[in-house]
Amino acid sequence: MSKPLVTIVTPSFNQGHFIRATIESVLSQDYPNVEYVIMDGGSTDSTAAVASEYSSRLTFISEKDRGQTHAINKGFQAAKGSIVAWLNSDDVYLPGAISKGVAGCEANPRVGAIYGEGFQIDYDGNVRQQFPFTEPFNLWKLTFVLDYVLQQSVFFRRDCVEAVGWADESLHFGMDWDLLVKLGKRYGLAYVPETFGCIREYEAAKSFAGGQKRFRELAALLEKQSGQKRPPGWWFYGLDTYDKVWSTRIQRCLPGPLGAYVAKRFVHVCRAKIDDVYFRSQGLYADQWVSPRLHWMLPEYARSAVIHGTLPGWAVPLQDQELRIYVDGRLAGKGSPSFGEFSIPVPLTLGRASVLRIDAEKYVVPEEQGLGPDRRRLAWQLLDIEAIA
Repeated sequence: MSKPLVTIVTPSFNQGHFIRATIESVLSQDYPNVEYVIMDGGSTDSTAAVASEYSSRLTFISEKDRGQTHAINKGFQAAKGSIVAWLNSDDVYLPGAISKGVAGCEANPRVGAIYGEGFQIDYDGNVRQQFPFTEPFNLWKLTFVLDYVLQQSVFFRRDCVEAVGWADESLHFGMDWDLLVKLGKRYGLAYVPETFGCIREYEAAKSFAGGQKRFRELAALLEKQSGQKRPPGWWFYGLDTYDKVWSTRIQRCLPGPLGAYVAKRFVHVCRAKIDDVYFRSQGLYADQWVSPRLHWMLPEYARSAVIHGTLPGWAVPLQDQELRIYVDGRLAGKGSPSFGEFSIPVPLTLGRASVLRIDAEKYVVPEEQGLGPDRRRLAWQLLDIEAIA
C-alpha cells in the first residue's frame, strides 16, 4: 500500500539567512512521498539563490502576494497531497517529523489535524526549551483561552481545511489558531506525543514584534470563535501584552526606586492573573480534579456525550453529590454519583459544537480533611468526556 502524498508549504519573504536550514530540514526527512513548495512573496535577498540549489527537489514560486496567510492558502489550494502542513521560512522540522505526522493522521482518521510537541530555538538554532504549553486536545481551552498548539507540529487533512474555508487571510498573527479552532469544532484534533518541529524565536520574529497590534487581532479572534466579548483568553493575552507597556509607563511617571518597586508589584499582579486564567478558568486541574464549575466543549459531529468521572471514598463531604449539566446554557440533565467511578449520559444538539457547563453542589478542601496543604475546592475527578457520533 503506497504512502499518502504530503505537501509541505513554506511561505517566505526575505528570509535568506534562515531558508537553507528550513529547506534542509524538509528534504532530509525519511518519508518517501513529499511535495515541497516554497511560496515566496518576491524576496530581494538571497532566498531565490539558496532555493535554486535545490531546484530538482522542490518547487519555488516567487510572486507578489497579499501576505503570509495568502501564500499559505495558495500553496494548500495547489497542493497535490492529501496531508498538508506549513513550515515558516525561519523554522525547522526535526528528523522523522513527516513520518510521525502521517502515522498520526492514519491512527486518527476522523480528525481534521494532528499536532504534537516541539522546541523553541534561538536566532542561531540553539534549543532554548521545549514548547511549554502543549497539551492533549481540549476544545474549550483552545476556543476560549489560548492557542496551546505549536504550529510547527501540525499536519492537516487538506480536504478538511478546504471544507472549513482555508486560513483566514484577514489574520496576520492568529491564522493558525483560527484554523485549528474551526477544524477542532467540526472534526476534532488529535494530540500525538511525538516531537515534530522547532519555532525560532528572536526579537524580529513576527510573534515577538506584534505587540498591541497582535493583541487586538487575537482579541477579535477570541470574540468571534467564543461568542464572548471578554473570554478568559482576552485577559491572558491582554495582560501578557500590556503589563510590559504599563510597567514602563509607571517607571516613567514615578522615576527612581519607588517607580521600580510599583512597576515590579504591578507586573507580579498581572502575572498572577495570567496564571489564574491559564490554570483555573476551565475548572479543571492538571491532576484531573474538577472545581465546583467545569467548562467543556465537544465537536459538532457529537450527537451525545458521556461524562466519566470518579468520587474517591476519602472525600466524605462529597457524599450525595449532585452534578447539574448545562448544554449551550440550558439545563440538559442531572447526575447523583456515588463513590467510585460513574458515568452520566448527556444529549447534545447535532450540527454545532456544544459548550458544556457542569456545576457541582458540593466540594471538599483536602487541607480541611487533614490531607496536606491542598486548599483547592475539589468537587469530583474527571476521567473522560466521551463524544459519541
